[in-house]
Amino acid sequence: MDYTMTIAGLERHLPLCKITEDLYIAGFIMFNDVDITKACARDLLALAPDFDVLITAESKGIPLCYEMARQSGKPYIVARKSAKLYMQDVVKVQVNSITTDHIQNLCLGKNEQNVINGKKILIVDDVISTGESIAALEQLVEIVGGNLVGKFSVLAEGEAGDREDITYLEYLPLFNSDGTPQ
Repeated sequence: MDYTMTIAGLERHLPLCKITEDLYIAGFIMFNDVDITKACARDLLALAPDFDVLITAESKGIPLCYEMARQSGKPYIVARKSAKLYMQDVVKVQVNSITTDHIQNLCLGKNEQNVINGKKILIVDDVISTGESIAALEQLVEIVGGNLVGKFSVLAEGEAGDREDITYLEYLPLFNSDGTPQ
């Protein structure tokens, strides 16, 4: 089963993935899809307020964040899932994402903190569902002294579509086990 939708003017077929017996989600994967990444970056940048730096979690949102940085000429930061040897004075927060089966950390080292501190920050992700990843990124930005100016994603899934604090291109429903939208 899959779900067909148009995103940034491009038609895509998203496979339905089982979360529980009664809940399926449509898998939107930007990896390996250069056309959708470029188009989504373009369309999100057209909606973006003035910003200095983009940030995303170490996740499927990386290609989008990179492409938005490339198109805008602004720097981007990736909050890593674990502290790396090269990272000094690490700041971390916990996140429990719907697409991951365990609690994770998101980390920023001193170099990344210095880029964010005092700057206008735009959080970027591929899909906002529960909002846990975005909340963790928001917390990191606040801890290191960034000024959050927006939370952007390609898709808002399920109840996230009702949020007024995010900007997204398209709504993505949740699905029943028979493939019908909830």
